[in-house]
Amino acid sequence: MLYGRQSLLYRELKDRGIRLTPQRMAILEYLRETTSHPRADQVHQQVRHRFPGVSLATVYNNLKILKDKGLVNELRYGDLASRFDGKTDPHYHVNCQVCGTVVDFHGQVCKDLHGEAAKVTKFEISGHRIELYGACPDCRGKDIEPS
Repeated sequence: MLYGRQSLLYRELKDRGIRLTPQRMAILEYLRETTSHPRADQVHQQVRHRFPGVSLATVYNNLKILKDKGLVNELRYGDLASRFDGKTDPHYHVNCQVCGTVVDFHGQVCKDLHGEAAKVTKFEISGHRIELYGACPDCRGKDIEPS
């Protein structure tokens, strides 16, 4: 029997018609608990602690399923590896241009942004993403060039 957090994750998977597997549950559980916005290879490293035989391909496939069903967000950064966020509530990200750290920022969402953008561009707006850039506390003041 599942209790607490696991039962909530189980219900989220079931409500979206996703078959429950131990590896899928571990991936979602890890992403919901971490604040690090890991890459797929980092998710793989963590899940391997519980399931030593899990392949990187399995992690990629599960991340795609979870993303397609709206349970995780994929953060793409051009040619760099995507990062994954298990927190799907509306929030922004602040990125360190020196070390690459990504942290959540829960600020006031501009409610008129979608309507104004639709009016000006004639697009049908389905969402938005705002990224903030700078230097994290650990990198601030270091003599390192931003990436």
